[in-house]
Amino acid sequence: MSKVLLVGHCGPDATYLRMAVKAAGENVALSSVDDNAALEQALKVGVNLILFNRELDYGFEPATGIEMIRVLKPQYPQVRMMLISNHADAQAAALAAGAIPGFGKREIGSARVKQLLRDLMDAETKT
Repeated sequence: MSKVLLVGHCGPDATYLRMAVKAAGENVALSSVDDNAALEQALKVGVNLILFNRELDYGFEPATGIEMIRVLKPQYPQVRMMLISNHADAQAAALAAGAIPGFGKREIGSARVKQLLRDLMDAETKT
């Protein structure tokens, strides 16, 4: 089972991301967190893929997905981290911080994103 975590997304974006992840794979445990304490707990329990918002909503420090990836990736190198943003410069910064290639909110629901998520979850079930 692939464990996917949504971090720092507003309600509507989280809903669309949930639909996209569920459409890409059947064997998925999907959850959301809204603050650092819940994120740390989820990481302790175990997660395979984290989808970070560019600007984290709610109670996070640091307050951007890029900075969060920069902080967490060295501590959790086995966890795949991805930025959800339409901004090419933010995607490039996330890659430099250790993320895998992400996608923009405008692409949620597209065939490309569905295949990207399916490939990631398939890779998780094979390891």
